[in-house]
Amino acid sequence: MRTILFILQKEFLQIFRNRMMLPIIFVLPLVQMLILVNAATMEMKNLNIFVIDRDYSTTSRKLVGKFAASPFFRITGQSTVLSDAESSMKRGKTDIILNIPANFEKRLVKENRAEIQFLINAINGTVAGIGYGYAASITSGFNREIVSEWQKIPAGTIGAQSIQVKSSFWYNPELNYKVFMVPAVLAILVTIIGAFLSGLNIVREKEIGTIEQINVTPIRKYQFVIGKLTPFLMIALVELGFGLTLGKLLFDIPITGSLFLLFGTAAIYLLVVLGLGLLVSTMAKTQQQAIFISYFFMIVFIMMSGLFTSTESMPDWALKVNVLNPVAYFIRLVRMILLKGSGISDIYRDVISLAVYGVAMLSLATWRYRKTV
Repeated sequence: MRTILFILQKEFLQIFRNRMMLPIIFVLPLVQMLILVNAATMEMKNLNIFVIDRDYSTTSRKLVGKFAASPFFRITGQSTVLSDAESSMKRGKTDIILNIPANFEKRLVKENRAEIQFLINAINGTVAGIGYGYAASITSGFNREIVSEWQKIPAGTIGAQSIQVKSSFWYNPELNYKVFMVPAVLAILVTIIGAFLSGLNIVREKEIGTIEQINVTPIRKYQFVIGKLTPFLMIALVELGFGLTLGKLLFDIPITGSLFLLFGTAAIYLLVVLGLGLLVSTMAKTQQQAIFISYFFMIVFIMMSGLFTSTESMPDWALKVNVLNPVAYFIRLVRMILLKGSGISDIYRDVISLAVYGVAMLSLATWRYRKTV
């Protein structure tokens, strides 16, 4: 135990003497919170719409006014020639084209039916789908208004004849995407400290030659591993608390679950990422190699973790592969604890999986580490 304490003292001194390490630990959380949470969003606002109005009637202008009044659309141009709108879309200045044909109002009056056309830039399928949903909703509301006005139906009659739906959203009542993103960013912060910095720290020992001095001492392998990884476990937990405080102050994220359970789960998760960092350090001889190897694993883990979208939407083969993704486990656990208030009875399976994963990863990394005498 005394040997481990001496190693811990040496590690903390080495970490805080490293000028590159301190900004990563204390500045990175603030930057990631401010940038990622605000920029990485699936909320679609200010979609650019180009209007082609060949009718120029009172009804067509009312319809265009509905889109202009919507917070989701921004009219970037109007014309009577479709080629103008197509040219704007090719230049990337238009997302949706609203094409109102000639005689739109006339057909609506005489035939009780008229057609309009939406042309949507579907390079980004998510934007296209959500944008069409917004446009269809506005058009549907406009259609109900027209029916009520022209047929002289008293206000409220149409609603009384149909099923009324009142929505109640749990865990995120305001549908704020930042509430969804902040827990995931917290998980990424813990992952960076655990996997990247721990691995780089050990590889740095190889580059400057101090690892050889440690290896010729009577320090045992388990003492070296505990002394090397414990500081980063402690720093990562402090980082989690710092990020959680920023999330509450800056974005008012709900904290409905147990903080003790959250930090306990984070400590178990850190066994996995610290083991991964140690494993990378056994394979790499330089910090550049460690960065490339860690980047390879982390980019796959993060993109398949449910950081931006739900993992349930992935294909079956990806769901099976994702069983080996520790980041996916932790992001799901953080969201469940913070937003749903889940207890240990709700998450014990994922916690057990992470614990087994962590023991296996640390055992493999320790076995791979060669202490020469």
